[in-house]
Amino acid sequence: MNAVTIYHNPDCGTSRNVLGLIRANGIEPTVIEYLKAPPDRDTLRALIARMGMRVRDVLRVKGTPYQELDLGAAHWSDDALLEQMHAHPILINRPIVASDRGVRLCRPSDMVIELLPRRPGGDHRKADGTPFLVDTPIAGTDPELAAALRDTGLVDADLAEPGLRFFAYDTLSGARVGYGGFQCLGEDVLLRSLVALPPFRGQRLGEGMLALLQRRAFDEGARTAWLLTTTAAPFFERAGFKPVERSAAPAAILATQQAATRCPADAALLTRRISL
Repeated sequence: MNAVTIYHNPDCGTSRNVLGLIRANGIEPTVIEYLKAPPDRDTLRALIARMGMRVRDVLRVKGTPYQELDLGAAHWSDDALLEQMHAHPILINRPIVASDRGVRLCRPSDMVIELLPRRPGGDHRKADGTPFLVDTPIAGTDPELAAALRDTGLVDADLAEPGLRFFAYDTLSGARVGYGGFQCLGEDVLLRSLVALPPFRGQRLGEGMLALLQRRAFDEGARTAWLLTTTAAPFFERAGFKPVERSAAPAAILATQQAATRCPADAALLTRRISL
């Protein structure tokens, strides 16, 4: 059985990308245009519980009455937030996909791959021309990770430090395109070791890798991302990061080996709030 349901907004590029990949896998899903037919509170509550997320995690801020309703205030209970999401379905982030393999808020759109019964063949691309990517956890001791970092001049001396997480990124056809990692410190996360391999540079793959890296950190509880860079500040600024003084970083971030001893003193510190 390969039943798939997508709570879809046809005006959303991410939602269209997800629906396209589901169909490319030979599956015609049940498509629920939730702005026209919003799920009731019990259905929405069950979907969020199956995702392992908090109700607040599924609220959409951009282009919604979130600020007008002051939904960021602490007094809102889950029940009250669900009532607002039912009354104003634009507040439901999208797309939510349910399959026999689980339920996910598929942001970025690559997240839908783990809900499909098999990996689609070929290198399917999103509407912006970039390929879907699969992220696979790897050990910090992976020699290919270390070699890729050395080739780019990035720090590789602390890869075995406890608490670090690393991922390899592949296209759907299995081509290895890059690596990335992070160190979660409560609600803060230090992103690091993001590198595209030489044959794939200049193809905007870094955007997809960065989005997946932030999503994995978000799922581990991180809500604010930090990073240090000597050469790539413009790339990260295009992705929503802002440069700040080092004094603005939490003590836990500054105490990491990368911040304290590995990166040069003139490395730029950038940060952004992680939101889906």
